Order: sequence, then C-alpha cells, then structure tokens
Amino acid sequence: MEPTVQDAADFGPPDDGQQRLWTPHRMVYIGGQDKPADSTVGQCPFCRIPQGDDEQGLVVARGQRCYVVLNLYPYNSGHLMVLPYRHVSDYTDLDADETVELAQMTQQAMRVSRAVYAPAGFNLGINQGEVAGAGIAAHLHQHVVPRWLGDANFLPVVGQTKALPELLGETRRRLAEAWVTAGGGNQEEN
Repeated sequence: MEPTVQDAADFGPPDDGQQRLWTPHRMVYIGGQDKPADSTVGQCPFCRIPQGDDEQGLVVARGQRCYVVLNLYPYNSGHLMVLPYRHVSDYTDLDADETVELAQMTQQAMRVSRAVYAPAGFNLGINQGEVAGAGIAAHLHQHVVPRWLGDANFLPVVGQTKALPELLGETRRRLAEAWVTAGGGNQEEN
C-alpha cells in the first residue's frame, strides 16, 4: 500500500543530500499575476499607485512630476523605482521638467539609501521595452538598487532565492522618514 500525502510537509525533496529553499511567493510574479492585461492607463499599476495611500502603495516620496516607490519584487532591500506620474513608456518621451525631476529624485533616492542602509554601491537603470527586461514596459521606471559587498551570495546563485532582512512596510517607513533629512532633499506633503 502506498502512503498518502496529507500535507505539503509529507512530500519532501528526494534524498540527494541537497537542501532546498522554497519561495512560493515568487510564483505570483513569475506567473504574471500582478502584470497589467494591456498597456493602457486603466490597466497600469504605476498610474493607480499615486491615487491611493502612500503606505499601502509603498510610495516613499512624491514630487511635482515624479514619485518614488518600493519595488514590490525587490532585488535587494531598499530597491526603489522613480517614475513619472504621466503614463509614458520611452525615456525620450519625457518632457524636460520630468527628465530633470526624475534625475533629481534618483539622486535623492541614492542619498536616502546611503543614510538608511549604507550600501557600498548602486545599480541604476531603465529597462526600455519588454525585450530589455521591463516587467511593465508601458510605464517608464528607473530602478535604484542598493548593493553591498557580498550581497550576491549562494542563495541567489544556488538556491535561486533572495533573502531580504526587512519587510517592505518597514523599508518604506524608514526611507520615507529619511527622505527630507538625508542629503538635503525636499518632499511634497503626502
């Protein structure tokens, strides 16, 4: 008689000496659950986020033309994105004021990250188009990813898992509180 599986814990990995780290919450992202159905403003989460509550939307700071939000699926703790409010997909379609504010808010995001987390460096970048890696290609977003020496350890390499030491709500709170005081930045009232 074969044993029956009553619980997920009853079904473990084969006995091959390997320890496995499971991150089932990532399957939502991989499966595209949070991706918009199309590229319209009505489907765009980056257009909806600024209309809601900053804490729930993970908004760290607001400017006149752009805002800063935590990445819902971060590469590292403190992974920020700087976005124009306007639904625009291509960097060359930003107007002059949006371009300036996007750059200034990116600089402030780096200052704040340094004050709160003391990273050794940053990855900054805009993935233009789906083929270039943009998860939501219809709305431009600049990534600001803090990096530390040794942060690419065995977990992402072997276990395909990223260990983040802090919940997103706490990360948002710390960065939002430091936005005004770190590096002389300014913030619109939330």
